[in-house]
Amino acid sequence: MSALTFDDKIKKLRPIMFVGTGSDVGKSVIAAGFCRIFKKDGFSPAPFKAQNMSLNSYVTADGLEMGRAQVVQAEAAGIPCQSDMNPVLLKPTNDRSSQVILNGKAVGNQSAYEYFMANDRRELFAAVKEAFDRLSEQYNPIVLEGAGSISELNLKHRDITNLRMAAHAGAATYLIADIDKGGVFGSVYGTIALLSKEERALMKGIIINKFRGDGRLFEDGKRMLEELTGLPVVGLLPYFRDIHIDQEDSVSLETKFRQSTAGKVNVAVVLLRRLSNFTDFDRLESDERVNLFYSQDPAEIEKADIIIIPGSKNTIEDMLAIKNNGVATAILKSHKSGKTVIGICGGYQMMGTEISDPHGVEGSIEKIPGLGILPVATELQNRKTTTQCSFSFLENPAQCTGYEIHMGFTKIHAAASPVATFEDGRQDGFLLNVKTWGCYIHGILDNDHVIEFLLKPYAASLEKPRASIHDFKEEQYNKLADIIRQNVDMDLIYKSLIIKSEVC
Repeated sequence: MSALTFDDKIKKLRPIMFVGTGSDVGKSVIAAGFCRIFKKDGFSPAPFKAQNMSLNSYVTADGLEMGRAQVVQAEAAGIPCQSDMNPVLLKPTNDRSSQVILNGKAVGNQSAYEYFMANDRRELFAAVKEAFDRLSEQYNPIVLEGAGSISELNLKHRDITNLRMAAHAGAATYLIADIDKGGVFGSVYGTIALLSKEERALMKGIIINKFRGDGRLFEDGKRMLEELTGLPVVGLLPYFRDIHIDQEDSVSLETKFRQSTAGKVNVAVVLLRRLSNFTDFDRLESDERVNLFYSQDPAEIEKADIIIIPGSKNTIEDMLAIKNNGVATAILKSHKSGKTVIGICGGYQMMGTEISDPHGVEGSIEKIPGLGILPVATELQNRKTTTQCSFSFLENPAQCTGYEIHMGFTKIHAAASPVATFEDGRQDGFLLNVKTWGCYIHGILDNDHVIEFLLKPYAASLEKPRASIHDFKEEQYNKLADIIRQNVDMDLIYKSLIIKSEVC
């Protein structure tokens, strides 16, 4: 804990917000770390991000959809996730439009122009403020996360995510900059210089993220930034590779374009253009027996022992893309040679004989042949299924957990051979053989005995990992909290959060 001590007289902290000089500077991970710190210090934190743009989503216990980043932060805080933590989620369907999720429910597709220019931005801002207010009645402090850069002048007056939200929350706001990207002085100074007087008053300090080397070498840089901005540099966080936290979006996949490796089970996840829910594979990636990599290179995919076709926000366009780039041929060759091929959600649909879209859910293509590996056909529908689920996997009676997010109905043209059986007796997926199957369930690979089934043909001689996925995640959140404590001035942070009326 910091040098500050707290007693029963201090019951409430003001919200804290982490904003950025740009996208992918570490806001989500740092917010998760602070959620764990506040939890360990005896408070009851909860995360909040007004608007996410991501294909990585999750389903709450009450069947509402939200961004995965706030799910991770809620895990770090030790609380169940709820859609109020991320009231607006944008899921890109193509380069020009996104599906809009409001308070956990899909409300339609909009182009970027329609979304950012329409009058209903006022309604969206009202909705996110209401969600924040509901959350702040239950938890303390609220840990807010901004989006992208806070100094986009052409968008600020329509912003519902960054400093307008900080002002509504009364949040102590900290700017995060990624020094590994280069240009940290220009990005920090320029960001602060472009703020209005009112916005500037919200800022309490600067955190420099992803510093390589000895932090003492940046003392002059710290002093210069403080002189330029008038704000304290409260932390210099080191670049780390040994702490594994689920990432918000597919930008992080750039570090996972690895190749096959001898001595391990090589698992290739097909890198779809609209790949969604890549966190489905984090548990598998953390397994020491596995070398998991993402690829759209047919030659590399053919080298893998196991090929996974993941979910997609636009299954038909991604199906067309893998036929055109040779990946579909590589998958079929691998299947015919006896390697393992599985599909999850959109990947399950692609493994079938056909995908049709009579209602134009995904676009103008009405029908496309699938890979033809499984005897199933899918019709996309307007109704979206979002639910958490408990199920048994194949003949194993042990209970598994996962969640569904899809807009398709898949019909099986063969004798039933389900992958999963739900508690209410419903069935999902199709098992062709032990090396070929697909289903709709996201998170199915978070269940240990499913992992063992998948790896069994290849990993019999390899030692099983000792830690459960829950224990692994807890260890990572604690390591993240520790490294933040060691490199951030927590006294200054807490001083900015203490509400004077709470101190006697």
